[in-house]
Amino acid sequence: MPHSDTTASTDHKVNVVSDLLRLPAVVRHTGLSRSTIYRLMADRHFPAPVKLAGRAVGWRRADVDRWSASLPSAAH
Repeated sequence: MPHSDTTASTDHKVNVVSDLLRLPAVVRHTGLSRSTIYRLMADRHFPAPVKLAGRAVGWRRADVDRWSASLPSAAH
């Protein structure tokens, strides 16, 4: 019988969950309001969320980071 490694499976789930941001975390991470995030999504200027379950969604941290990095930097 093959030996199942539940630790590896659990570690993978933790990594996947930590790589997803729920809306409050996206708001904190970007400094944008909820309505601005959804307006930018509607205009296709912000990453689309992934469906988690039912009505729950989350954003991939890498997608939000990539979006943030693509913004022009402010000149001071």
